[in-house]
Amino acid sequence: MDWGRAKTILILSFFLLNMVLGYQLWTTRSDLLEFDANTASAAEEIQKLIKSKNIQISTEIPKDVPKLKEIVVNFDDKYTSNQLIPLETPFKYSPLLSRSGARETAPKTGIPNMDKYQYDPILSTNGTYVFHQLYGSLPMFEVRLELKEQDGMIVGYRQGYAEVKPESDQKEQKVISPYMVLRSLIENYFPSGTVVTSIKLGYHGQVFNSQTMFMVPYWRVTIGNGEDDIYYVHALNGAVDPPQRNKR
Repeated sequence: MDWGRAKTILILSFFLLNMVLGYQLWTTRSDLLEFDANTASAAEEIQKLIKSKNIQISTEIPKDVPKLKEIVVNFDDKYTSNQLIPLETPFKYSPLLSRSGARETAPKTGIPNMDKYQYDPILSTNGTYVFHQLYGSLPMFEVRLELKEQDGMIVGYRQGYAEVKPESDQKEQKVISPYMVLRSLIENYFPSGTVVTSIKLGYHGQVFNSQTMFMVPYWRVTIGNGEDDIYYVHALNGAVDPPQRNKR
């Protein structure tokens, strides 16, 4: 076999495949942005769709559609997210439910950088309260702080903390709107009677055995039927990840 020729053919094949995939993503994104161009029309279409499919939206649909880009984060070795750290002085959790309460209480907890996280009621369960580290105003869904409660007091925590690498020259792109996300999920994934309980924009990445993570803007959509299913939808091209089960 002529390996040189075979190698050339493989390279050309991959090049053509990348061109086809790139064109498909470009055309898909163009269709998404065209749908999003008229927000009032998109909202009206969603209302008709959810009525026809017997879907309930029990949360507010976000209005902001910012321009974002991918980020790269490095996890800090000083923090180990799988290790429960006991607190010398337990404290009540209730003041942390509000952002202002968190800022006031954070310095007293003994938890490093407590004020840089945002509470997530979707992933929180009885006895475990989940927070996500913020990048700007958006949560990084895989960078978590978990508070452990016992007898009404927070007695320990698990913490991951990451530093975002300096911004590159990568161009920001306008994210697709939550209306487009809902249309895609309702038409292709949600069964009749589904209740949408949360729609949240943030950063999502894949966890590997590495201190570095590549994170992309994603819409996180949660449906609640006793056990929550969580859908992550790529906020730049509309691709949908397989749903994750969040048991309560």
